[in-house]
Amino acid sequence: MQAGLLDGVQYGDTVLEARGITKRFPGVVANDHIDFEIRAGEIHAILGENGAGKTTLMNILFGLLQPDEGELYIGGKRVEFRSPLDAIDLGIGMVHQNRKLVSAHTVIENIILGRPRAGTVLNLKRAEEEVNELCERYGFKIDLRAKVWQLSEGEKQIAEILKALYRGAKVLILDEPTSALAPPQTKNLLASIQAMASDELAIVPFITHKLPIVLEISDRVTVLRRGKVTARLETQDATEESLARQMVGREVIFRVESTKVETGKRILQVENLSTRSDKGFLALKGVSFSIREGEIFGIAGISGNGQHELAEVLAGLRKAEEGQVILEGQDITHSSSLERWRMGVGYIPSERVDVGSIGDFSLVENVAMNFYFDDDFSGPGIVNYGDIRQLTEELISEYDVAAPSPDTKAKNLSGGNLQKIILARVLARKPRLVIANLPTQGLDVGATEFVRNKLVEAKEAKAGVLLISEDLDEVLSLSDRVAPIYEGKFMGIIPGDVAKLEQVGAMMAGLRLEGNIIEETGDT
Repeated sequence: MQAGLLDGVQYGDTVLEARGITKRFPGVVANDHIDFEIRAGEIHAILGENGAGKTTLMNILFGLLQPDEGELYIGGKRVEFRSPLDAIDLGIGMVHQNRKLVSAHTVIENIILGRPRAGTVLNLKRAEEEVNELCERYGFKIDLRAKVWQLSEGEKQIAEILKALYRGAKVLILDEPTSALAPPQTKNLLASIQAMASDELAIVPFITHKLPIVLEISDRVTVLRRGKVTARLETQDATEESLARQMVGREVIFRVESTKVETGKRILQVENLSTRSDKGFLALKGVSFSIREGEIFGIAGISGNGQHELAEVLAGLRKAEEGQVILEGQDITHSSSLERWRMGVGYIPSERVDVGSIGDFSLVENVAMNFYFDDDFSGPGIVNYGDIRQLTEELISEYDVAAPSPDTKAKNLSGGNLQKIILARVLARKPRLVIANLPTQGLDVGATEFVRNKLVEAKEAKAGVLLISEDLDEVLSLSDRVAPIYEGKFMGIIPGDVAKLEQVGAMMAGLRLEGNIIEETGDT
């Protein structure tokens, strides 16, 4: 490999170019003769629905995959990447959406892991000094000696970026850089990205669902749909509507409004509920609320304030420390997750890969996980896979899941299509209570619109819906009542028709405000 191909680049120079990139997988052409270029000093966004071919293209640019056709050029010279090490040696860095950090190690240990620059003898002090210089240059704040498991999602993102920069990246590929970040963390990260771009790095944040961010910070946009480039344009010539249209191929409704439904009887009653986190501290502290038929109850909060633990306690995946969970008059506080499924609780987890699906199982097998115990789909010790297969085919069609067949393994689906099959599997049981934890996180605009509509349909069918989201616009547009959560406690419960963005945002930060706040009582 030739080193130094990006040395001496000047602002505006083409540093990385892909010509005619084509990549095929069984049953699908992921990239179809894609041309793409990156210039020094620019922020170039790649947009597309989940499954449009973005990840495949980025993995080719980083050496994780080799193209079936096409050529790559760095600094005007043709190169071939046999592995990511070749890409790293030539100044290409990539920050994956799924973190590649070792939780038990410190930040600085993760940064130098596998690629220490200090020679044959590891000099941790020198490495810390060099990384601190990067932090100062680009405005990053992080404790380099903290263990990764102690970090917030924003800090983990910083650690991944520093790892790439420490290895000498001059082209930095960011896969969904803000998908798991709260608004303040997003603001800080965008400022750092702009600082890197002004330092003549070529930045590629490819963002599929936060179009305002694309319009705010990018210089150019390339849009992919079904493996092909559908648009190349200067960002100043784009709008949210035009970008969404190019991505999806139709008009997209950005704000799905929840319809007004006459609420019925109380489905869920939660009284003084507390639970502990995986680290042993009290994460949820005496929360009380109820949900009725035909209602979406929205919980708004920054990641790590107890909402994840609340979802798991209600789903039967975490033990309650104190309090009660009552489903339609029956105490289920100590019931198993299977018992709750049978009683009408549906759970859409935030971790669609690790919790919501089994990657090496087919779609039929993944759907079967929610139906194998039903008399309609099983006999004495035997699961009727024929009926479950037919159900899976119907769900794939109804939920527009892009999969070659029901036998496709879950790990081969894009994030959006995997979320659709999980949603389909849950809602097909017609649950009385739907627990939706971050249901649209990481999804493109089309898939986000689809999921939100399905939650509204569940409400219209007289289910009670618990919506946990870090997207304030989503919470405010869908919820009949909104509960901002901070450090394991509700800061109040607000009627959805009077809840305001500034008010809820302030309460998420720990401010308890007066006015329009209702207290939860047994009669609510």
